[in-house]
This record gives sequence, structure tokens and C-alpha cells, in this order.
Amino acid sequence: MTIFDALKAHQATVADRRIETMLDAGRAKDFSASAGELLFDYSKTNIDGEGRALLIDLLEQTGVAAKRDAMFSGEKINETEGRAVLHTALRNIDGKPVVVDGEDVMPGVLETLARMEKFATEVRDGIFEGQGGKITDVINIGIGGSDLGPAMGYLALAPYADGPRCHFVSNVDPADIFQTMEKCDPATTLVIVASKTFTTIETMTNARTAKEWMSEQVTDASAQFAALSTAMDKTAAFGIPANRVFGFEDWVGGRYSMWGPIGLSLMIAVGPQNFREFLRGGQEMDKHFCSTEWSQNVPAMLALVGLWHNQVCGHATRAVLPYDNNLARLPAYLQQLEMESNGKGVSMDGEDLAFNSGPVVWGEPGTNGQHAFYQLIHQGTRVIPCEFLVAAKGHEPELHYQHQLLVANCLAQSEALMKGRSLDEARGKVADKFEGAELERQAKHRVFVGNRPSTTLAYPQLTPLMLGQIIALYEHRVFVEGVVLGINSYDQWGVELGKELATALQPVVEGKEDAAGKDGSTAALVGFLRGNGL
Repeated sequence: MTIFDALKAHQATVADRRIETMLDAGRAKDFSASAGELLFDYSKTNIDGEGRALLIDLLEQTGVAAKRDAMFSGEKINETEGRAVLHTALRNIDGKPVVVDGEDVMPGVLETLARMEKFATEVRDGIFEGQGGKITDVINIGIGGSDLGPAMGYLALAPYADGPRCHFVSNVDPADIFQTMEKCDPATTLVIVASKTFTTIETMTNARTAKEWMSEQVTDASAQFAALSTAMDKTAAFGIPANRVFGFEDWVGGRYSMWGPIGLSLMIAVGPQNFREFLRGGQEMDKHFCSTEWSQNVPAMLALVGLWHNQVCGHATRAVLPYDNNLARLPAYLQQLEMESNGKGVSMDGEDLAFNSGPVVWGEPGTNGQHAFYQLIHQGTRVIPCEFLVAAKGHEPELHYQHQLLVANCLAQSEALMKGRSLDEARGKVADKFEGAELERQAKHRVFVGNRPSTTLAYPQLTPLMLGQIIALYEHRVFVEGVVLGINSYDQWGVELGKELATALQPVVEGKEDAAGKDGSTAALVGFLRGNGL
């Protein structure tokens, strides 16, 4: 019997057990873990002591500790691409050596960070100006990890944003870039083009559009562009001087890149000191992950709860529900982080997986979601494990009573998911209005099955340091789940096919080639769209 078989056998014996029956006075403490001021509570799940022991055994049998150490030491754990995985080095601000191919990469990382800080300070202080004066707006043009990270971080750290306004353009849909440009004065706007290769079609299309827009108003559009790229020849051809190009190595994957140059827009917005605090938060989580025993290791336990719900219990989705409006973009960020990393169908040795890989990740901030999809979570036929995030206080002390209402809603939702409402309780709700068969019918509509699992990530306040801890926590969760599942979390071949086909389709869409070689559906759709003004 494999460890997964043992886990499934154990889960079968406890599947009908009510979670609330386990919540004695000590369970909340025993089934939670802390990292600094961050508390992870998983007591409202059906995991018991035996289940947790089996899950931890899963970490031991799959060699998670050894793989973790290999990642931090610069070994090439991204085996399909022959690369190290060292986004952690970008937040290694203490400068401890990290060696790749016999060379310490930290001097280069710290030099780039210093260059970013110098440029960000010059922009914020008005030393670097636009051709109409001090920079008032920054447009970050990227896609995927070059957009989702800084866009999420900018909203998350809005209370700390005292620099130029930041805007994020990712979609090749012209509405995205057009509507953004309308908000900005080209003479006081800095455009940051984020593309490691400087060839990403969506990004470069938007970059050219932005340059044309700026050229209509200023003498030298290139003077107000910066690039986050390693393709120095291409950035030079675009007109961006080398001192405004910030590169990063191939051991930093796009969805893990906001710690380095991809975070430049965020640094400009909140300032280098706050950005360093963000990095320090990530570094603190790294240290916790590397030094804490599994039962108290927050990334490990978050991953094990995810594995329990998805691979053991068979729950296909995971709802991320931040009761923190500044984390409104976190679910979208985690969609890419988790689904692009662990949405795989083969193991590291190229064999088909014998089980499902990553879950579908989705969510919205509370309390908005309560008036949208919580109905399905509470009374639908599928069990959807929920992950709540909540802060003890917000950044609006004069409205603390309103924040208390927010927290009450968060805690009430996890309690309601667990407890539910029995048929007897439902009858009591409407017994004064109905009787007989109609009472039974009406009561059944008010029944909540309950016994639905959730976890809660609680913290004092969403600061730059805390945001760094949270993002690094989820990165390590992805790593642990990937190692246990035997997959490579750091490639993304699944995004390639659509890009290739889009390139081939463009001449057909433009009318330069016919659609004869395409399937009947695609050809018909091209015909319809061209017939309607495409």
C-alpha cells in the first residue's frame, strides 16, 4: 500500500465525521501553525492526528526536504529546461552566497537591486523627469507574471503608495492600452516594458502603441521608457539606453519574478524602503520554511491541507477568499502561480500522472463574494474547500468599527461552512409561517449540509513585510505540492501551443491568407468575424 492509498483509506473512515465534533478546547492550537505574526488555522478541516501524521510521512517519502535544500542551493531542479529555481535569491537581501554553475549570483542580484533603488528614487524625487516635468504616472506593460505580480502588489500596498500613480496594461485587446493612455499625460508618464526576451507579442504590441502615443506629444519618446529585460540588443533597438534596462536571469520564472526588476513599478510607487520590507518578509518566510519542523511549518502544512482536499478527498477546486480589499487581486495572482506551476499531466520522468495534479484556483474578496457565489459554496452539491485571509486591523483607524464587521463576516462564513443548519433547525425558522407538507418543503430549502472545510490565514495588518511573507508562503506551498506529486512546477509548456497557433492564424484573420487549411469551426468563425467588420 502506498502512502496515498493509506491516506485515502483513512479519509474513507472519517469522511462522514462532523468537523465540529473535533473542535474541543485544544484543537485550534494543535491544528494551527505560525510564522512570525502570521497564523495558519486548519482546525476547521477533517484532518486529525492520524491523517496529519500520514501527510507528514508523505513529505518524508517524497524527499521534500532534500529538494528544498537543492532549490535554495542553486541546483537545477527545473530539469526539463535545465535551470536553477532561484527567485528566493532576489529577496536574499542579507547577501548570503548562492552559487549557480560555480558562481555566486548574489553580487549581481544586489547590484541590480541597488540600480532599481537609485532609479526609483530619482523618479520619485523628480530627478528623472518627463519632458513635461515630474513623472506623475507609470504604465507597466507586461503580461502573465510581468503584470499580475506588480499589479497585485500595487493594490495590496495602496496605503503605502506615495509615488506616481501606476497603471498596468497586459491585454492585447486595444481597449486595455487605449483606456489607460487616456488617463495619463504622455509628457509626464514613464512607460516600463516588462518582457525578459523583449519579444512577447502582446507586450511588444502594446509597447509600440504606447511609443506612438507618446511620440505625438514629446520630442523623444524613448527618453521616457524603461525596460525589464535581458535582451539588451532588442531594448537598444527600441531606443532604451542600457542604464534604464534592468535584467534578471533565466533562473527566475515569470510568475515568481515580482521580487526583482519586474517589481520596479511597485518600488516606484511605495518607495525603496517599503520594497525592501516586502523582500525581507519573503526572506523571513524562506528562513521559516527551511528551518521549521514539518508540523509547525506553515508552507508545508498549507500544502498538505491542499493535497488532502484535492488528491485525497477529490475536491477539484480551491476558493481563495481574502477579507482584505487590498488583496482583491490575490486570487488572480494565485491562479497563475498555482495553475501554471502545477497544472501538469506528466511526472518528472515523463510518465502520465496516476492522479489529478493541481486544483482549479479562484476567488474574490469578501464580503463581495458573499453576494455572488457563496450560495453554491454553502448549498451546492460540490464541496469547495475555502481559504480565508483576514487582518486584525486595516489602515483606516477611524473606520475600525467597519473593519470589525468585516472580520465578523469572515469568521461567520467559516463557522457556517462547518456547522451548517439541520432540517430541525430549518423547520424552526419557518414553523410560524407554514405547516404540514409545505413546512417540510420550505424547511428543506433552508438546510445547510455543513461539514465543509476551510482554513484561515490571519495576520495583524497587511504591511509590506506581511505581503512578502504571504506571497513567499504560497510560492513554497506550490513547491511542496509539486514535489509530492512528482511534477516540475517551474516549466509551462502548456502556454506554447496556443501562441504558435495564434501566430499561424494571424494572416488568416487579417485576410492575407484563406482559411482552407483550418478546421471547419475555425474557418467558419473567421468568416463570420470578417463579415462583420474584422
